[in-house]
Amino acid sequence: MLKKVLVVDDSAAELKLMETVLEQGGFRTAVLSDPSRIEETIENERPNIILLDVVMPGRNGFQLCRELKNHQVFGAIPVILVSSKNSPSDKYWGEQQGASGYVVKPFTPEQLIGAVKKFA
Repeated sequence: MLKKVLVVDDSAAELKLMETVLEQGGFRTAVLSDPSRIEETIENERPNIILLDVVMPGRNGFQLCRELKNHQVFGAIPVILVSSKNSPSDKYWGEQQGASGYVVKPFTPEQLIGAVKKFA
């Protein structure tokens, strides 16, 4: 059975790019552009892995990751942060929030698929 990846990003272009790369890599996808609806979407879609953009309006990826990791049910789902923020402190902060991985934009299809396959 194909693993399902939930992609959360406020950029329609980034969502489409990640969706296409993941589907070509053999994954099923669900996409979400509104981070305020993440809990509802997780309940409906039941993803195996979550890709989160860091820079989003309202709740950013760091906040979302921390909230998901502290959630009784959602905490077991691997979260990979995908961001243009690429300093060592950004990556360290992501780890501190509970992220399982970190992919820097712009990424190659191989980098994105490789990060997801670690948890598939």
